Amino acid sequence: MSKPKADTPVLDTASLSKRPVGGRKPLYEGADWNFDQIKAAYAEIERIGVGDMKLDIYPNQIEVITAEQMLDAYASTGMPQMYRHWSFGKTFAREEHMYKRGMRSLAYELVINSNPCINYIMEENSMTMQVLVLAHAAMGHNHFFKNNYLFKQWTDAGAILDYLAFAKGYVAECEERYGLDEVESVLDAAHALMGQGVSRHPSRRKSRTSAEEGKREEDRRAYEESTFSDLWRTVPRPPEPVAILAGAGGSQREQASLGLPEENILYFLEKNAPKLEPWKRELLRIVRMLAQYFYPQRQTKMMNEGCATFVHYEIINQLYEEGQLTEGAMLEFLHSHSSVVMQPPYDHPHYSGINPYALGFAMMRDIKRICEEPTHEDRDWFPNFAGNGDALGTLKEAWSDLRDESFILQHLSPKVMRDFRLFEVHDEAVAPIASIRAIHDEQGYKRVRRGLARQYEVGVQDPDLCVTDADLSGTRRLVLTHRVRDGILLDKEACERTLFHVARLWGYRVRLVETDGEGGKVLKEHEALPMP
Repeated sequence: MSKPKADTPVLDTASLSKRPVGGRKPLYEGADWNFDQIKAAYAEIERIGVGDMKLDIYPNQIEVITAEQMLDAYASTGMPQMYRHWSFGKTFAREEHMYKRGMRSLAYELVINSNPCINYIMEENSMTMQVLVLAHAAMGHNHFFKNNYLFKQWTDAGAILDYLAFAKGYVAECEERYGLDEVESVLDAAHALMGQGVSRHPSRRKSRTSAEEGKREEDRRAYEESTFSDLWRTVPRPPEPVAILAGAGGSQREQASLGLPEENILYFLEKNAPKLEPWKRELLRIVRMLAQYFYPQRQTKMMNEGCATFVHYEIINQLYEEGQLTEGAMLEFLHSHSSVVMQPPYDHPHYSGINPYALGFAMMRDIKRICEEPTHEDRDWFPNFAGNGDALGTLKEAWSDLRDESFILQHLSPKVMRDFRLFEVHDEAVAPIASIRAIHDEQGYKRVRRGLARQYEVGVQDPDLCVTDADLSGTRRLVLTHRVRDGILLDKEACERTLFHVARLWGYRVRLVETDGEGGKVLKEHEALPMP
């Protein structure tokens, strides 16, 4: 596999000159491109995006990469620097095989939520596609990353590149010191628990360089070594009063000191697993930090892509109206754009759910229509912004303050529901038939909107798992609890595989109890022991 090397062409967008408005000469003709054309195109895109649309963006860094490097970026979670793991190579081999056989296509770009914002564009792209992806990623995604409240709360764009450099170096050091198999064993377990490595109410993290992260890791290790004394193991302890014993596990006092229940399982294991060595705890922390970094993206996929698609559509149309794109270039853009925002019907072979590009773009175009040319229906549904004449201001407020679920709840209009032919189907496993619960009427629109928003709520879609009991002074048993929603139990095979990874990290027996989310009745139990 190959990463963008140190000599990968990089454009310094901060020093680009601006072209005057009103020039009618096309920026380019034909499909071929060169760096001068990309610089000139970016200058015009930035003039419209930042100057006219008032987008607030990080400085852009544009890197030109090959198709193989794009595949490599896919395989390693899209990050510019990443530690080594066998799963990335496996993903790369599969993606490369499918790409070469024509079974899948590649994204035209990849953008990193960092400061500066890194934009990868493929050298195989035509010049029109380079213009499209620069408007899409360098303006649209960039603005969304910088301004959405979830990214402000959960990520630090200025620190992520340094932290990845630290993580890559630390994993490589551990491989050299402890062996590849030992490191991969820990990372396998941590990756399996990545979905349960997020605290949903994080504190604000201070920006640190890779050197500072390394120093913190050394300080943590030195502190643990200085405070450890094996003599404490021989000191007799007074028995716990019977009144505070917690039947199956440790005492209530012990549970309180551990902060149970704890929803972030990776965090709990990192801090409390009895047998885990310090370097393994640091590996868990690295994976946990990555899980936290990606958490906002899971909650804003539709809004983020809709924002970027809306922005590139506005910018490229303005370039065309100014005479800076030829008709041939505009036709190529429209062909690509219409393919991206197409929503296949449910009985189409390519249907895989609602296309986030299609729904996001349709809603944002509809908001612009409501702001500029509202109907009576629009004024009834959206009295706060219908007819206000400020479409970009309304959109920027939504991009800043909302996530997918709340955006649908507050801005999905009856017109978009009609255009997408949305209705609500209610189906229960015990019922012989499905029923249509909501159609296109006043109450139906509200039910459809609530039902669709629920599908985008990460807290509802993810299993409700937490650590509820841990005995650190007796049997060392760990108990996890899954609060079952709507009667949907965990998949048995996947559950057992994941529980094995928990037991490997904990070092002792682990028990998982699935309980009814409302009544608390025990529905199913699973157990796992670490491999000897």
